[in-house]
Amino acid sequence: MPTETLDDAGARVVRVRGTLPALDSMRAVASVAVLATHAAFWGGAYAHQGYGTALARLDVGVAIFFVLSGFLLSRAWFERYAHQTAAPRTRAYLWHRLLRIYPVYLIAAVAALALLPSNDGTSLATWVHTLTLTNIYVDSQLPSGLTQMWSLATEVAFYVVLPALMWLFLSRRRGGQHGRSRLGVVLVAMLVVNVAWLVAAPTLADRGVMATVWLPGYLTWFGVGLLIAATAVRLEAGARAAGSGRIAGALRQMGRSPGTCWVAALALFALAATPIAGPASLVSPATSEAIVKNLLYAAIAGLVILPGVFAEPSGRYIQVLSLPALRHLGHISYGIFCIHLVVLELVFRWRDMELFAGRTLELFTLSLVGSVLASELLYRLVERPALRWKNRFDRPPSRTSATSTPSPASTGS
Repeated sequence: MPTETLDDAGARVVRVRGTLPALDSMRAVASVAVLATHAAFWGGAYAHQGYGTALARLDVGVAIFFVLSGFLLSRAWFERYAHQTAAPRTRAYLWHRLLRIYPVYLIAAVAALALLPSNDGTSLATWVHTLTLTNIYVDSQLPSGLTQMWSLATEVAFYVVLPALMWLFLSRRRGGQHGRSRLGVVLVAMLVVNVAWLVAAPTLADRGVMATVWLPGYLTWFGVGLLIAATAVRLEAGARAAGSGRIAGALRQMGRSPGTCWVAALALFALAATPIAGPASLVSPATSEAIVKNLLYAAIAGLVILPGVFAEPSGRYIQVLSLPALRHLGHISYGIFCIHLVVLELVFRWRDMELFAGRTLELFTLSLVGSVLASELLYRLVERPALRWKNRFDRPPSRTSATSTPSPASTGS
């Protein structure tokens, strides 16, 4: 049954499915995967063929985060377009993004720079670059405890360009009528730019900047999320855009079979754990290997997100991923992502471990417990209070929508 909620711009939008609780749990999966791959690196597990390479490939968690962002953030635009209402206000949207990511990031960045001995003597310039999330554009490396933040900087770049991307995707004729969808054309263009950037980026990286992790190299990951969002909204609204019916139907059919999606994702993950996707170490892969890994990760992330959107709500899969404990872990997953390397390095020093000398399971377990506890505090003391300022730039809601509440599916990303 359709329900009316407020989207990220404060306007009334019809939602057919409502919230998507399984996606909260998928955030938890992604954050734990990222923590695990970093613990495995510090413990020296990457050196072991087979399981070591598989642990290295758990950085696929970043791809899951990017696909989720593409899906959750673009859905408001696709819903507004489907119901012929005004697009989300860019100022309100960017303000929400700032409140969502920066307070926790600021604490994690200051903690890393101030607490970790490996960051002693950090220059003022590095402080500025770190606090403004611009390191990847001006430096050759990130400070200790913050090396995962290249992906957050890339996410921020996606936030900034998303309104322009949605303008490219969605056109209107005079009088507000729908124009021809450019979805397929723009997605193909994003794929082409992605591959071209993977070819060209190593040359720019030789100039002392981290060009290999800039947004163009990950457009396909975000594009998968955009495709899933567009498909979900079309199917919810009962619309079938010209030329896209088969693709939408195929995605929905796949998503209705969680087992099939996960088996396919695990098969692709096993393929990514072979030399075809490059070395497990931090040695830069060949261009062909980087392209294969990038595309495999896009497919893996898309496959594990599809069931969270299209599987039957009454089925076992959604019921399990809707468990309150899993969803709450997803709610605090951003804090886990931000703070886990600081916790990991502190645990490493506390337990007097040697780099690459084993004890991976111990390091992972203690880091996970410490990160969850720290993230719970951040969630209660920083994230939730910060969101009280969320509606500062929203239009006053109409009387009809004044009693509605925001959908977690649209506000939790």
